[in-house]
Amino acid sequence: MSWSKLKQNLESFLAPALDGRVEYRATSYSYMTGKSGNCYITVDKKNIFNMNDKTSPIRWYQTEQEIKSDPELQIPVSPEEIEAIRKETNGNVPEERMKIMARNRKVTTYAKEILTAQTALSKSNFTAVATRFLASSIEDSLESSDILLNILALMDRRVGKKRILSMSSTIKLKHPIVQYFYELRLGKC
Repeated sequence: MSWSKLKQNLESFLAPALDGRVEYRATSYSYMTGKSGNCYITVDKKNIFNMNDKTSPIRWYQTEQEIKSDPELQIPVSPEEIEAIRKETNGNVPEERMKIMARNRKVTTYAKEILTAQTALSKSNFTAVATRFLASSIEDSLESSDILLNILALMDRRVGKKRILSMSSTIKLKHPIVQYFYELRLGKC
């Protein structure tokens, strides 16, 4: 599928509140062999989603330790996760320490998921993922571990306000760029 047709299809699915604010753009290097084009997403004419751009307002993590030490990272811990720690330690650990242990385990898992998703994204081709998005269901795209599929689904007009609001707890466990587009869809950006 040509870029212009793909762009037209993607923009036809934009939520009405994002129409005119969000654009899909691409650069191409027709005279440089071996150099592929670069696709990115702009919001209000500002380049927001492009992993290669160091001026992006979204943080891209390089290591697991960066994720673990990020003070803005909020990861909720459920009573079930604390109970699992209690069973493993036979109740010999104070309650406060169990919460810390459960959070640390969850942060480690979360960090690995984020880094895996970022790695897959940097290797993926925007057009291939966008084509896959157009051919798959919204549910599959929202539940995917692929960052770009999550973003495209969040901006889709087929995802209603009620569904967006019900996703608030699961979005906290997604990459910061997915959280940004969630906030954008809510109208907070």
